[in-house]
Amino acid sequence: MNDHVEDSDDTHDEYDELLTALGRSYDEDVRISLHESGHCIAQLLFGEPVGFVTVNPADGYEGCVRGEWGIRGFVKEGGKVLDAGDVRAVLAPCMPLPGEDRAKVSDIFSTVHAKCIQYASGKVAERMLLDGEPSFASDDIRQARELAALICSSEKAIDSFLDHCEIAAHDLLAPYVPLLMSLQIILRLRRTMTGAEVYDVIATTLARFELAAERARRRQWKGTLASAAAFRRNDRDRRNARAPAGLTCKSVELLEKFAHAGTART
Repeated sequence: MNDHVEDSDDTHDEYDELLTALGRSYDEDVRISLHESGHCIAQLLFGEPVGFVTVNPADGYEGCVRGEWGIRGFVKEGGKVLDAGDVRAVLAPCMPLPGEDRAKVSDIFSTVHAKCIQYASGKVAERMLLDGEPSFASDDIRQARELAALICSSEKAIDSFLDHCEIAAHDLLAPYVPLLMSLQIILRLRRTMTGAEVYDVIATTLARFELAAERARRRQWKGTLASAAAFRRNDRDRRNARAPAGLTCKSVELLEKFAHAGTART
């Protein structure tokens, strides 16, 4: 028991030392982990695989999720991450003008919509579970605006579209709040996770939720059976109480059935 306590203390010491080295407070680390967890879950809910996620700072970001882009045919040399600005630069000349047919680029409209919801999901996850305003994720905002500019013709239209995407992100994540909480805890401990590790955490967490739900259903059913048994006992006691001397509850039931049958014949 003492060994376990000492191990726990050592773990806390290591975590505190890590935060000190990163220049972060505990609350900031929780916020960043929750932010990236929101991105992860939103990306998976749109059917896009997660490559890796980290909450360690590097290259100008505090945390990061990487995955595959839904737009085919765009791969940056050297395996570097494709930026929304790159996508806009290539696609903007191909977008239809007012009055032109948009059917040929409908997949771009749907991909922009999905991606902007994913960019909003980080700060939405923070708002759902933490007090105060979300951290200012400048890169999320910049990339979302780059993509939104492909389908919006003014800054006001972009603002309105991104407001919609925040609402859509909230609706997307709302059923998965317990999963967000579990993933951010494990992400804080591991710091960096591959896509396979993220999937494993999600699968394990969902399995536990299903087990807990099944146990709750069994407890509810057990309670229902107990209530039914109590009702039968009370009904039997009530019938016995009103039965004439010498008659049992069974006799009363037979007499009532006979009386009912006679009424029906009449």
